[in-house]
Amino acid sequence: MDFNFARNANTDWVTWKNYLKQAMEFAEELGISRDKIQNLANQAGDLLAQNVPPANPEQQLLKELWNAADQSERQTLARLMTKVVNQ
Repeated sequence: MDFNFARNANTDWVTWKNYLKQAMEFAEELGISRDKIQNLANQAGDLLAQNVPPANPEQQLLKELWNAADQSERQTLARLMTKVVNQ
């Protein structure tokens, strides 16, 4: 699996969610806790919001929400994204 967030972020929404799901499943197979995965999702959200232009309307909305959110709200967004990709 290619874990280059910047390259994989520039894709359609369904592919992006599948990529995130595979990354989460891989992390869980390595024994990484759900809390740690959510912390990593928070860090990835910062990285993506700062460095990667949104590739689709859904990513644009997430970027706008991320930029408007405080740290607590960003953690909530990261937790929600981990839930969304696991559905």
